[in-house]
Amino acid sequence: QVQLVESGGGLVQAGGSLRLSCAASGSILSINNMGWSRQAPGKQRELVATITRDDNTNYKDSMKGRFIISRDNAKNTLYLQMNSLKPEDTAVYYCNAEVRSGIFAGYQTYWGQGTQVTVSS
Repeated sequence: QVQLVESGGGLVQAGGSLRLSCAASGSILSINNMGWSRQAPGKQRELVATITRDDNTNYKDSMKGRFIISRDNAKNTLYLQMNSLKPEDTAVYYCNAEVRSGIFAGYQTYWGQGTQVTVSS
């Protein structure tokens, strides 16, 4: 079994910064793609950013230049540095990871429980 645990959310004023972390643990042989998504109240979950094992990144247009996704493969940890935060960034942020648990197993996607980010105006 694999667990993803997010941390680092909280309340911040507009223009401020937060750094989210997502630690993966359990039966992990390797991790392929990882990513962050978010869901605001009354809205559908949307993709924020993704990162490959080789550190190739992709961002939703509205996050480019403000958010930075990174990972530490040795620690099985994913990060999201969020700068210049806006009230519309308020949401629950979820991490996900494609994890291989055994040499005969394929990659399976796991999700964290989410961490709340609230940006006040």
